[in-house]
Amino acid sequence: MLKRAMAILLAAMITTVAQADEASLKKAFETAYPKFTVKSVTKTPYAGLYEIVVGGQIVYTDEKLNFLLVEGSLIDTKSKRNITQERIADLTRVNFSALPFDKAIKVVKGNGSRKLVVFSDPDCPYCKQLEQKELVNVTDVTIYTFLYPIPQLHPNAADKARAIWCAPDKTKAWLDWMVRGQLAKGAECDSPVDELMNLGDQLGIDSTPTLIFENGRRALGAYPAKEINELLNAAADRK
Repeated sequence: MLKRAMAILLAAMITTVAQADEASLKKAFETAYPKFTVKSVTKTPYAGLYEIVVGGQIVYTDEKLNFLLVEGSLIDTKSKRNITQERIADLTRVNFSALPFDKAIKVVKGNGSRKLVVFSDPDCPYCKQLEQKELVNVTDVTIYTFLYPIPQLHPNAADKARAIWCAPDKTKAWLDWMVRGQLAKGAECDSPVDELMNLGDQLGIDSTPTLIFENGRRALGAYPAKEINELLNAAADRK
C-alpha cells in the first residue's frame, strides 16, 4: 500500500515538473518572439526535444530554448514514421460530421459508401488535375465539393463558383467546367460561396485542393488516385 502511494506521489511530482517546464518554455518563447502565440508545448520522447506548436507550424527546441529546429521533420528511425507529419495531421483534424454538407456539390460514385470532402477553386489548375486525372479513378465514394475560390490567386473564381452553384444541375455544371471547360451562364440565386470562404478561413485552409476524409484527416494537393483510395479506406476503418 505504501509503495503504491509513493508511486502515485512520484508520478504526480513528475507531471507537475513537466508542466512547469512546458509553461516556462512557452513563456520564454513568447518573450523571445512576441509576434507569435504558442498554442502548445509538449516534451517528446526524443533526445530531450520539446515540440512547440505556433502559427499552424511545429518547431522543436531543448528545455532552455538554446536552438530552434524550424521547417524540419522528426523521423523515428526504428518505425520510419514521420512524427512531425503525424502530429500536424492530428492538430489539423476536422470535425467531419459538423461540415455543412447541404452547401456542397454532391457526386456519388459506385455505392457511395466512402466519404470525401474537397475544398476546390474553380480556377485552380491542381483542382482541375484532381478532377480530370485522379478522382475519375476513384469509385464507391460520395464526394462533397465545397466551392472555395481564392480571390488573391484567381480574381474571377468567385463569380464562376456562383454561376456553377446557381445552375439548374450543380453537379453537371461543376463537372462541365472542371473536366470539359464549359461554364454555366445566366442563372442567379443565393449561393453559399461567401459562407464557404469564411468556413475555409476558420479551418485554416489556404490552398486548393484540400481533401478531408471521414476521420478528419486532411491532405493537400492533387493526390494520386491510389493514395486517395488508401486514405479513404483508412478513414472508413477508423471513423
